[in-house]
Amino acid sequence: MEKDIFLQQIRDQFEETDSALITFDTFFKQLEEWSSMHALLLIALIDAEYNVPVTGEDLQKCLTVEDLYNTVKSRVG
Repeated sequence: MEKDIFLQQIRDQFEETDSALITFDTFFKQLEEWSSMHALLLIALIDAEYNVPVTGEDLQKCLTVEDLYNTVKSRVG
């Protein structure tokens, strides 16, 4: 699982936010365009790309993009 690819996939989900502003230190739920729809998009993206189930509860526990990356990485078979 390549970190740079993961970051770009996350950036792609936020069309209204300048991608340069989204880093591994970004608190993604604090982005202005964050919504429940983005939660669903991230869950679907991670399932499709990495075959890893992520729940809403998992997303609640993740604060930064790095946290999300580490959660997915720990579950990649």
